Amino acid sequence: MHRWTPSPVAYIGVMVGAGTRDELAEENGMAHYIEHCVFKGTKHHSARQLIQSIEGIGGEINAYTTKEETTFYAAILAEHVQLTLHLLAEMVLEPTFKKEETDKERMVIIDEIESYNDSPSELIYDDFEGLVFAGHALARPILGTRKTLRHISSKPEYALGWMEKHYTPERMVVFCQGDVKPDRFFRLAEKEFGEMRVESGEWREVEEWKVESSAEKEQSYKRHTHQVHAMLGGRAYELGHEKQLPFFLLNNILGGGSLNSRLNMRLREQKGLVYTVESTYTPLSDTGYWCVYWATEAEHYEQSLGLIRKELDLLCSRPLTENALKRALQQLRGQMAISAQNQENSALAMAKSMLYFDHAPNWEETFAKIEQTRAEEVQEIAKELFFEENCYILTYK
Repeated sequence: MHRWTPSPVAYIGVMVGAGTRDELAEENGMAHYIEHCVFKGTKHHSARQLIQSIEGIGGEINAYTTKEETTFYAAILAEHVQLTLHLLAEMVLEPTFKKEETDKERMVIIDEIESYNDSPSELIYDDFEGLVFAGHALARPILGTRKTLRHISSKPEYALGWMEKHYTPERMVVFCQGDVKPDRFFRLAEKEFGEMRVESGEWREVEEWKVESSAEKEQSYKRHTHQVHAMLGGRAYELGHEKQLPFFLLNNILGGGSLNSRLNMRLREQKGLVYTVESTYTPLSDTGYWCVYWATEAEHYEQSLGLIRKELDLLCSRPLTENALKRALQQLRGQMAISAQNQENSALAMAKSMLYFDHAPNWEETFAKIEQTRAEEVQEIAKELFFEENCYILTYK
């Protein structure tokens, strides 16, 4: 996938549709482990040579793992696209997983796990996914555990076999955004990746999602934190669902990243109960979830929870006025336009859209669809997702 922009900086990378949900229980953390270890050397370059090759030309190389994807990418001057694409292809197609290097990287990941455990505002998202998706691979942490890391790092064949199974052309997108001619980029991508073996059939099995009536809906952990950290939310729409974009708008109204969101105005500005409160919506390939996160003093927990529930109830019981809907759309339009100016985010969003839909609309096309949302539709979505019986609650006390 290629998107031309006049900027001399190009973002180039490979997104693979393989993440935590594709792991077996005993190999939990494999996708993230591979993300780390492909930087530790290939058949032709050592770890030091890989880093120097990119950073020596002033570039930056990065990677990340989610529950469903692993992405490797670099920011470079567009004149270096050929070298960068070649190095990325080496990392993805020809890593070596030398034991002396991967043992060191395993310890780095363990340190990352410990650091994560010390950050309740981050850890709570993992634990909440564990609650909402209990019994499914999506419930497992991206980083894995000490035990699973010892297993998957014990032999190079484990990681290499996992990559052979999951790093296949039908679940990969090679992408570029910058001042690079499309024909040239396509030729380079074909040269580097054209000989990969193409599999047939579905690249990820779609499972039927079921909510067990006996599933636990509320959990609390002792974390010895200064404040109570809490999260409330539940299942939501998958990527591509007809209600995905309207719910994106609704979430922005409720507690998106702006100070004038309903939750921020009520809990922080009016009541002074929290420093941070936000809501997020995470759509996945065949499911999704929404959540409200906040941190408050223990004596304010019940009051803040009550106010959050009240805002959810108001969205269910009262449709937005015409003026309120117009203001929400105007705000979202500006946010999307500004976000689109961030080439890194734009390139990664483009790649993800291509991976799942074989199409990457620009922000104007996406907003044009959101703009068709009616107030009654927003209310119906709130009723469908925000009712109390659909909600899970997780607290750190």
